[in-house]
Amino acid sequence: MNIEEFREFCLSLPGSGEKMPFQAFRAAQSILAFYVGGKIFCFFDIDKFDTCTIKCAPDMIDELKACYNAVGAPYNMSPRHWISIRFNDDMPDEEIKRWTRKSHDMVSNKKK
Repeated sequence: MNIEEFREFCLSLPGSGEKMPFQAFRAAQSILAFYVGGKIFCFFDIDKFDTCTIKCAPDMIDELKACYNAVGAPYNMSPRHWISIRFNDDMPDEEIKRWTRKSHDMVSNKKK
């Protein structure tokens, strides 16, 4: 999956928007974040585009890590509620999209 395809997918989710919120931090200036209801559900580095970080139900994290080598610790977020997924590893693109949609839905439902 390429960066534009994944970006378009994230923006296609209901109520989603994007911004680069970490401009004040030199090491994170190239982080593109996707929001729903004012809260982040996914982000990645546009300069690298090798992983994305998404919100995940705590009870699913260990299972995902056991099933996929691509799933690991999140970038700069709580490992209790977030995971990172490496692109072009053993997790198919459709699975990455499915878990990104779940992240969106978790954040969206929390805002209601």
